[in-house]
Amino acid sequence: MGKNNGILSKIEGTLDNITFYKTQDGSLVKTKSGVSKKRILRDPAFARTRENMSEFTSNAQAGKLMRQSVNDILQRAKDNRLTSRLTKVMSEIQKFDSTSVRGQRSVAVGIQDPEALALLNDFNFNINAPLASILKAVVSIDTLTGEVGIPNFIPNRDIVSPEGATHVSLQGAYVKTDFGLGTYECSVSPVENLALDNTSTDVSLIPDSVPGGTGVVFILLLAEFFQEVNTVQYGLRNGAFNSLCILATA
Repeated sequence: MGKNNGILSKIEGTLDNITFYKTQDGSLVKTKSGVSKKRILRDPAFARTRENMSEFTSNAQAGKLMRQSVNDILQRAKDNRLTSRLTKVMSEIQKFDSTSVRGQRSVAVGIQDPEALALLNDFNFNINAPLASILKAVVSIDTLTGEVGIPNFIPNRDIVSPEGATHVSLQGAYVKTDFGLGTYECSVSPVENLALDNTSTDVSLIPDSVPGGTGVVFILLLAEFFQEVNTVQYGLRNGAFNSLCILATA
């Protein structure tokens, strides 16, 4: 695969087994594979390829389930590479499955290893606004109730806010996701909306309920920035500066 520069960069499609296409990284070009889909699916020589395809599909599905489980708040803080970044993490987690045969290893088994689960700690859904670069306060987390606490929170001291922001909103989420069953439940806290000033507030974000069922526990924090104009708050840059991060897992 090579970069497609110059006058050819305006071409899209396939020409004489050469495919021109555009991505976020610019215009690229690749040659068309001579191996048919039928052969890949049946030929013993492609057994490893089929195993890799199967596990990649499984990892992608696990990433999709993770995104679905936090969808209500995810829409307010995500980047355009989230899907591929999350699939990559799920691929690392799947490698901790030491009991299944190659081609059938899964995130559901791998994530039972504490080291694998820890790979999702501090995962940022918007890589352009990692929580660690925004929030400078000490945060307490209760994985039993899902409560996220920030005592003596002073926005002007504890938040690195983007230019133009006048307010910040904080919201916690308690998520339980079962990668084996493909199920999830999410409960969020009321929103704490604060002016970016020197007022001290003991922030306590408690989810409306504790999710039931089985699965992995995720505690998340969402930080959103707003600009107030004539008593109305508007999202800043369509959420480009918003942050959503997994604070803890259990």
